[in-house]
Amino acid sequence: MSDTFQKAGSVLKRYFAADLIPGLTTAAVVLPKALAYATIAQLPVQAGLFSALVPMAIYAVLGTSRLLSVSTTTPIAILCASAIGEALAANPSLDPLVASATLSFLVGAMLLAARALRFGFVANFISEPVLTGFKAGVGLVIIVDQVPKLLGIHFQKAGFFRDVASIATHLSAISWPTLVVALATLGIIALSKRFLPKAPAPLLAVAVGIAASAIVGLEATGVSVVGTIQGGFPALKLPQPSLFEAMWPAAGGIALISFTESIAAARAFVRPSDPPLDANRELLALGAANAAGAFIGAMPAGGGTSQTSVALNAGSSTQATSMVVAAAALATLLFLAPVLALMPHATLAAVVIAYSIGLVDFAGMAAIRKVRSIEFHWAVVACLGVMTLGTLKGVVAAIILSMASLIRLTNDPRVDEILRIPGSHRFRARESDHPDDERIPGLLIVRPVGRIYFGNAENAGGKINLLMKASSPRTVLLDCSAIPGLEYTALKMMIEAEEKYRKAGVELWLASLNPEAMELVQRSELAEHLGRARMFRTVEEAVAAFEAQGAAAETSSIEQ
Repeated sequence: MSDTFQKAGSVLKRYFAADLIPGLTTAAVVLPKALAYATIAQLPVQAGLFSALVPMAIYAVLGTSRLLSVSTTTPIAILCASAIGEALAANPSLDPLVASATLSFLVGAMLLAARALRFGFVANFISEPVLTGFKAGVGLVIIVDQVPKLLGIHFQKAGFFRDVASIATHLSAISWPTLVVALATLGIIALSKRFLPKAPAPLLAVAVGIAASAIVGLEATGVSVVGTIQGGFPALKLPQPSLFEAMWPAAGGIALISFTESIAAARAFVRPSDPPLDANRELLALGAANAAGAFIGAMPAGGGTSQTSVALNAGSSTQATSMVVAAAALATLLFLAPVLALMPHATLAAVVIAYSIGLVDFAGMAAIRKVRSIEFHWAVVACLGVMTLGTLKGVVAAIILSMASLIRLTNDPRVDEILRIPGSHRFRARESDHPDDERIPGLLIVRPVGRIYFGNAENAGGKINLLMKASSPRTVLLDCSAIPGLEYTALKMMIEAEEKYRKAGVELWLASLNPEAMELVQRSELAEHLGRARMFRTVEEAVAAFEAQGAAAETSSIEQ
């Protein structure tokens, strides 16, 4: 038994030794950003450290990604700001950390419920163009939200466009020392990225800001600083059930964004040697991470692309990196709280802006527009939705847009007319590049593409009818090779079409049915109507039968 423990200890020591430096490097980026995100969410800055403590450690134990770094993220922070801001406005005496605990608990409960229902597939329900537009909107909202802190001006927030107007009208009240601190922070981050790409730019910026505050006495010049931070071990915070009703819509949006972003980040950085990701297991890990973090007042958490990228580039090999980050967060709470109290708010605002600009992905938007203009329009609408409706309603708008785009794509199936390549027994879809492809007199070959179901069966039938009017065939051959499956409504419409065609003197033939579709046809009335003679394994076989039938009819006519 002692040998077993020694071997286990040796393995753990080896893993932690390998991931110690990557963990410290990742912590140098994650912790300053976590402090900044807490200010976005209108929470004490230690709430950001809490999110890099318990959720980070819980995910490291339960998650299926070896690299994903889980704390809070920019979109989650802005969603928290909306929900927590409303709760504090309704009850000014409410402890912000209790509000955060309640929100995190609801997010965790929703993710765990989704795991119980095996809703991992929901990760695919927000399309990439819509998510790109949503992130751009969030980035712009955060930048406008943080600009007043950069300038040292104050006014009542009233929404994106009105806040832009208020910034313009308050420019005469700029605090120049505050602006200098903000610009210096942005300069340090920019120079670090340019000349020291492997250095933790946020940590350098925060360290310089704190040093300047201590040496120069920035607070005396009118520069606002963080102030007293409650250090030490986190105190127990219990979720407040009276807030559930008001907070559940925001929690639903955060849960969806947390899961979607986490899966996207995990997939983006998975390595060939890593085990496969399990979406439902990710729901469990993220749900447990948020639910556990709630009891210390942690902000809701999710996987972050930028911090995961830092971990990968620093040489992380396992989730031991996340354990090192969690330990660094605890050490910061225990020993560095008095130092962090000197940090200028302008420094945190500059860090937030520097890492929010990347959310506004103009190159990504341009790439979407180049491929499909309609999806670019969806991205723009999602962006404007966040800016005009607010972040929570923007999430709902993004989901509705994604679902609408899915419905639009699936409800308009492609139906190709199939022609024969001259001088051969091969067939292909009609294209303008091949004007010499041949129609077979009296035979219309059509190939619907995609699953046919109640939502698109009528559209597919309408397209086939248009092709029939253009060619007036004796026989319609339905090439089913590109139909993965049929649904009852589609099958019923095929039965009705066969009856209608037969009355008009037109036969319906089927070819290339896959086993699933063939089984459904054989269990329906359609099989009785068609019989074996009108169902074929391949299009080529059906065409040969049609031509043989024509030849036989011609011979019979001559003999008569």
